[in-house]
Amino acid sequence: MIPDRHVLVTALLEAGQPPESFQVPGVHEHVPIPTDFWFLRPAGDRWEIGSYERGVYEVREAFRSESSACTRFYEVITGFPDE
Repeated sequence: MIPDRHVLVTALLEAGQPPESFQVPGVHEHVPIPTDFWFLRPAGDRWEIGSYERGVYEVREAFRSESSACTRFYEVITGFPDE
């Protein structure tokens, strides 16, 4: 289980994920914004993961806890479960 966004970003970079392929507000953001990437973001009392493409955010899943969202985000991005 990945406990939070900071650990998530470190794990993704260590797994060899290109930095421009994902965005995590407050931890790993881009300026200017790439044309497409995966995102993890807080949304009220929930956490959302999804894709951004050509100016459109598409939420794919929502979670009640940051750790659940981070763990699932890692799986989506890498294609592998967190070890």
